[in-house]
Amino acid sequence: MTAGPEGLELLTAAEMGRADALTISGGTPGIELMENAGRAVADEVARIAEAGARVAVLCGPGNNGGDGFVAARVLRERGYSVSVALLGSREALKGDAAEAAARWNGPIWPLSTAFAEDANVVIDALFGAGLSRRLEGVAADVATSLEGRRVVAVDVPSGVDGSTGEVTGPAVMAERTVTFFRRKPGHLLLPGRIHCGLTRVVDIGIKPEVLPQIGVSTFANAPGLWLAHYPRPKLTAHKYSKGHAVVISGPAWRTGAARLAARGALRIGAGLVTLASDENALPINAAQVTAIMIREVNDSEQLAELLLDRRFNAVLIGPGAGVDDDTKSKVLVVLASGASTVLDADALTVFADERDELFAAIGAIRRPVVLTPHDGEFARVFPELTSLPKLDRARQAARLSGATIILKGADTVIAAPDGRAAINENAPPTLATAGSGDVLAGFVTGLLAQHMPAFEAAAAAVWLHGAAASAFGPGLIAEDLPEMLPRALAELFGEQAKKGD
Repeated sequence: MTAGPEGLELLTAAEMGRADALTISGGTPGIELMENAGRAVADEVARIAEAGARVAVLCGPGNNGGDGFVAARVLRERGYSVSVALLGSREALKGDAAEAAARWNGPIWPLSTAFAEDANVVIDALFGAGLSRRLEGVAADVATSLEGRRVVAVDVPSGVDGSTGEVTGPAVMAERTVTFFRRKPGHLLLPGRIHCGLTRVVDIGIKPEVLPQIGVSTFANAPGLWLAHYPRPKLTAHKYSKGHAVVISGPAWRTGAARLAARGALRIGAGLVTLASDENALPINAAQVTAIMIREVNDSEQLAELLLDRRFNAVLIGPGAGVDDDTKSKVLVVLASGASTVLDADALTVFADERDELFAAIGAIRRPVVLTPHDGEFARVFPELTSLPKLDRARQAARLSGATIILKGADTVIAAPDGRAAINENAPPTLATAGSGDVLAGFVTGLLAQHMPAFEAAAAAVWLHGAAASAFGPGLIAEDLPEMLPRALAELFGEQAKKGD
């Protein structure tokens, strides 16, 4: 969860350091930024604890600890019973952190697991987003001892890598986290998001004008990222101007996935959708669809003939397709056709041992290509990337393949070959149901059919997928997702109308 105004940019620890440095070089003293940060932390504590409550502040040896010293002083001024512990010596503090400590005239205790035992609220100001190593020693022991306590973390909970969301050892589990200027990838990526609790972004005096100098390329996935490219209905539109999506069906005993995808493509606005089915699959598909059309396609040669008609401008292959040579040859035909392409499920797995052929085929065309793997499929196609953090995995896969990547999960990452990436955060747990990924692939295909750019189409589809699931609530099955999409879109455009967009 997130509260408070913020932009969609997500800053790594290094990029946030650059934002600080640019602000300070522009004339804002670093201690002023620290004072603002510490006051914001104190404000967050005041939201959950009444004046007079006991607050234990755990300060680290850097600027995160400096923020903690400011919060301690402000809370004491407001009538709280505050005690401060420091990891390391006061004499070792430097710069603004040393100045913040000097402004705290109370006792400073050595950090220990027993220090915060009687506190109503604990402020974790040990380490910020820049800590990428495992917590050790007393810091690790303290992080473990805080389990189940009311903790407000400064920037990110100690033990969480703010740039990746990874947790490699003991880490603080916070009830709330206060971060500054912009969130970091680790606030959205798992398991970091879980450790952060409610994350609040506060303004400490850094101006958005520093962002172009930093060159941010990672964003939170939200309508503001892609809405300008979304194909809104026009009075002059007709079904042919809204594109014609093709979904390639699996054999007769595996047709459901393709129908789910086709329904998704139609619901999200493709003017026409055709299920390309082999002879045996025709009867079952024809019996269960109405607005979706059916064409007999028995092999890759017939598929190539069908796609000679350029009105078929977006194609999805993979759901229920089968891991065999027929699927492989059809994928290559689709890519050679020049249509925008979505490769899902079996269309990825079939190239596990021959991915160079796939990447060469992707590189030979100019139309958008989107790959939609879950972790297992990703590992089959990109085995050398599996040890990397999720954001890096998706980015490198996009560059390597030349395609936009949707690396699925509760923290889905969308990555483009040009380095842009978005992290999704609106997916409810109810999406963990058979067929939901097929609907998502259909959403992407339907948006590509309407000529939405690949990265924006992928990001929009992922967000709307989550919004539709949330609109339905408990008991969701994949068939519900296309039917809830109109409500999600109505709410989205209703909110935008209120904003005047």
